[in-house]
Amino acid sequence: MNVTLPPGAGIENVDAEQMKTFKDFLISYNKLAELCFTDCVSDFTSRNIKGSEDRCALNCLEKFLKVNQRISQRFQEFQMLANENALAAAQKLGQNPT
Repeated sequence: MNVTLPPGAGIENVDAEQMKTFKDFLISYNKLAELCFTDCVSDFTSRNIKGSEDRCALNCLEKFLKVNQRISQRFQEFQMLANENALAAAQKLGQNPT
């Protein structure tokens, strides 16, 4: 099967930041898949996924996403606080000429 992309849709038009973001996403996705697979899949005697394995994988995914979201929120809070502190320090320096 041969896929033809429209003009201007090739990888050469993707900037470095987009590539880094996509690469980071793939790394996270692969870590998540490996982690949940290792924790949840234990029976290789059947082609079918057991209900317990399915529930475990869904719980693993949900927990991972919630933790990731919480870490992102805390990082944003930390960044905002750091920016406020830096602004306050800069204003204080501007008020006290040496």
